[in-house]
Amino acid sequence: MSEGPLGGLRVIEMAGIGPGPFVGMLLADMGAEVIVVERPAALRSLGAGEAMNRGKRSICLDLKHPLGLQAVKKLIAGADALIEGYRPGVMERLGLGPADCEAGNPRLVYGRVTGWGQTGPLAQAAGHDINYVALTGALSIATREGVAPSLPATLLGDMAGGAMFAAFGIVCALLEARASGRGQVVDAAMVDGVGALTALVHSLRASGFWREQPAQNFFLHSSPFYDSFKCADGRYVTLGAIEPQFYRELLQRLELHDLDPAQQYDARQWPALRERVAARIRTKTRAEWTALLEGSDVCFAPVLSLDEAARHPHNQARGNFVEVDGHWQPAAAPRFSRSAIRAPQRGPAPGADGRTLLGELGFDAQQIAALLPSEG
Repeated sequence: MSEGPLGGLRVIEMAGIGPGPFVGMLLADMGAEVIVVERPAALRSLGAGEAMNRGKRSICLDLKHPLGLQAVKKLIAGADALIEGYRPGVMERLGLGPADCEAGNPRLVYGRVTGWGQTGPLAQAAGHDINYVALTGALSIATREGVAPSLPATLLGDMAGGAMFAAFGIVCALLEARASGRGQVVDAAMVDGVGALTALVHSLRASGFWREQPAQNFFLHSSPFYDSFKCADGRYVTLGAIEPQFYRELLQRLELHDLDPAQQYDARQWPALRERVAARIRTKTRAEWTALLEGSDVCFAPVLSLDEAARHPHNQARGNFVEVDGHWQPAAAPRFSRSAIRAPQRGPAPGADGRTLLGELGFDAQQIAALLPSEG
């Protein structure tokens, strides 16, 4: 049995890009046996060692070949869960849709992650992370006065709204299957997941706390206490002193003793207060502000590059990044008090485990040679 809380589970991942492989990585990090079914073209186009294939096994199969399709069906028949991220209908046309798989494995949890979902007017439309986030309303709150909305690439739609909800849904369905003896389809649409992620904002709006105008909403980068600020060396630091006691300490540490902490939430004062804070931050370098403010109650962090983040003492102490083959990989999360989780490692080359897996499925040497001609 594999290490980790999901040890003993077998998951088949139909190779794709973005959220699908990330779902597989999350499950593999937690100890599941994840087998990636790659297209033959992957031998030419997909480099080995990528972080999202860590902890998995890989097989390249031509699904247009009768033996290739047979091999995939055998893999699925012995699996607990399947992950696919194609447009709705693609798996059905391959003869690998939920109904096809249920016939051979009624306990199978069938995880589907897409942008728009399996149903609805946009189900067949092309799209990417930014489009799904836009349709949920979440992009509209990633803004500041006079600047177009912007988001970190792939994080909110693909990974948080799509992959994380797919992984959560798969684990939920696996738990339910233990009691019912039946699998089911998990329809994880990024547009659904991102919408769910906006629950706090909707709660704040309902209570009257959320202001629609950026100039009156500190979350939208208009206040003197919640934003990124440029330092003397051109680098940036972040402040997040939302609570009055934290704002009071911020003013003290910035030596802005003439500013009244009681005016913190008077939005009419924000433009002038913001300029005072910004001007003060511009007097020192990022390193100097980090030495003065990091670890205090002003709610501070420097804006780090990816390499700097991997080397930061806090991230190092928690083991949040691990160097593999000269490149940083994020460590598995979350941590458990008893269960071990897999350390980041080099991902397999596409098809690296093909011969072994086909042998485990009962294919003979002649059939394996037909399926893996490049290894003949």
